[in-house]
Amino acid sequence: LSLAVSVKMNILLFAPGLLFLLLQQFGLLGCIPKLFICALLQVVLGLPFLLVNPVGYLTRSFDLGRQFQFKWTVNWRFLPEEVFLNRAFHTTLLLAHLAGLGLFALHRWHRSKESILALLKDPAERKDPSPPLTIIFVLFSSNFLGVCCSRSLHYQFYVWYFHTLPYLLWCTPTAKLAHMPKVLLLGVIELCWNTYPSTICSSLSLHICHGLILLQLWYGTAPLPALHTPPPSRRPAAVSKKAQ
Repeated sequence: LSLAVSVKMNILLFAPGLLFLLLQQFGLLGCIPKLFICALLQVVLGLPFLLVNPVGYLTRSFDLGRQFQFKWTVNWRFLPEEVFLNRAFHTTLLLAHLAGLGLFALHRWHRSKESILALLKDPAERKDPSPPLTIIFVLFSSNFLGVCCSRSLHYQFYVWYFHTLPYLLWCTPTAKLAHMPKVLLLGVIELCWNTYPSTICSSLSLHICHGLILLQLWYGTAPLPALHTPPPSRRPAAVSKKAQ
């Protein structure tokens, strides 16, 4: 992840999911050294620039507040330009992103009966060990939430998540008749991204498709796997008193 951040900042959308997985696997104290390695790698990669112009490097390389141009937006074309450029709108999207991450962390990623604060403990000290998590589900859904709440999506940003869409659509239990709507959903998303320039219809359609995927991830998440017990036919029969 840290290596990828040095190439493109959008990989940070995976960071909340990765942090959750690290806490789940190692606890808070065990997670800190891993985060230190990520930070150290950024320092090493940026050292040639930090030695020459540290302020310029930090402010320009990690400029999270830069303004996007309305003419390139794929997802917010239906909004007036003044709303698109408004900082209050950006803050609202950030709050929605944080709320979505919090809800998924509490109710879809954290599948243990213990409080989510148990993730801060050492895994060996947890009363109720967390069941195995699908790492891909946590990472891909974390990235997808960020895409849905992005201030702007430009055409090249499609590479952020197009490869995750088949998994996100088919990772939940699906009836046979539901496969075709999912294929149609992929087609509509592809059409939205290939409409240039973007239109009100293409932008709204993209949000509707994203919303449907989010609803499926929320309501279609598979229940916790039950403890495996052998079927009744294979259980050893009790020895009767007559046999004794």
